[in-house]
Amino acid sequence: MTTTMPKHGQAEITFDKPPIWVTSWDHFRLSAVVDAFRLRGCEDQVELLAEELDRAELVEPAAVPPDVVTMHSCATIVDHDTDEVRRVTLVYPGEEDSRRGRVAIVTPFGSALLGMKAGATMAWRTLNGRIKRLSVLEVEDQPEKHGLDGASGRSDLQSSPSRAGAATG
Repeated sequence: MTTTMPKHGQAEITFDKPPIWVTSWDHFRLSAVVDAFRLRGCEDQVELLAEELDRAELVEPAAVPPDVVTMHSCATIVDHDTDEVRRVTLVYPGEEDSRRGRVAIVTPFGSALLGMKAGATMAWRTLNGRIKRLSVLEVEDQPEKHGLDGASGRSDLQSSPSRAGAATG
């Protein structure tokens, strides 16, 4: 997918976005996160996340490739601006902790990570207008490959979106 990013007073920048995969459960929960931020008037904070959810290929949790970044995945990435290699975990708002490498999905960096496969590179515009690039080197841990939904620790059969309304405590 090719994206053109015009910005006031700046030239248009065009680049290709890599294909991404998002589990049906992550899509369900993250759509609710986007809606909640929009209701609070914080749409700018989740604009990239909403775009990524719209373009993602949806897969069932048990079918997601093991080298794809899902919620609560641990991945080794490289920041192309600094050449820094680091290990990060993609988390929901309120679970972030920069000292422990826990990156919130609602940040542009977190939204860019979602659904990326090891070996892919993603570029995006930050809230202050800078262009950043990151690459996923390796996905070290992915809850879905263990049959877990990533947030609750329950199996994807217990917590699938279609059963969410039927589940009891």
